[in-house]
Amino acid sequence: MESPYDRKFSISFVKKKRYLALCCEIIQRESCFCASRSESIIDLQFISQGYHDLESGEMSKRLQEHINNADHSRYEAIVMGFALCNNGIAGLKGVNIPLVIPKAHDCITLLLGSKEKYNDYFNGNPGTYYLSAGWMERDSENLVKMENTVMSKLGLDRTYEQYVEEYGEETADYLMETIGGGLGKHYDGICFIDTGVVRSDSYREQAKKEAEKRNFKYTELKGDLRLIQDLFDGKWSQEDFLTVNPGEEIKPSYDCSVLKCASCPNDPNIL
Repeated sequence: MESPYDRKFSISFVKKKRYLALCCEIIQRESCFCASRSESIIDLQFISQGYHDLESGEMSKRLQEHINNADHSRYEAIVMGFALCNNGIAGLKGVNIPLVIPKAHDCITLLLGSKEKYNDYFNGNPGTYYLSAGWMERDSENLVKMENTVMSKLGLDRTYEQYVEEYGEETADYLMETIGGGLGKHYDGICFIDTGVVRSDSYREQAKKEAEKRNFKYTELKGDLRLIQDLFDGKWSQEDFLTVNPGEEIKPSYDCSVLKCASCPNDPNIL
């Protein structure tokens, strides 16, 4: 008896748009969640949070290498789960296919859903240090040490024990107090952003304890994944996203739009 699985037939599937998503690992959980909900095919590639500790030119150089090395023939576009990040993406160039990135100063905007929401909260709470599950999981001090970081160039990337061995306990105590005390000089509050993707109780308690230890005010904000979802779904409004075509590069705009495009000269390092 013939099995139905022996019959030859073809099924015609609707062709989906396919994007390569280069994302900071700070938003890894949120990116996976949004990719699972997108009608597009999203190939995720996560970039070390430690890139933020590099000088801006070095961060941009390394990100450009990821863009250059992608198989552009497979994708409609490369979408970036990054923000301006202290000019760390300034100078990135479109290669063969469009490069799309949210108009945002930093990844806190990506977690809150809009630059307007971030600006409103920031202006009312300027001394706030933001935490999320991703920040607490992926802090660069827990990663393999990277070369060429700002901290390493200043000699400030060592452990307490290494300082003691080289300088003695008194100097080691002073260095750790100087390095670690910077947070208290610039901040007076901790805000935990709950995006709803992960069970947040343990992260919330850690954030509360950190605020209590430093005598900081503790607050919480509900996250919004709209920007990340729209990025993956190809809903790229001019208000929220910058589309960088081949032959263009990213520049900071120094206004409310955050980012802009500029024509780039021929560069032998760009395909």
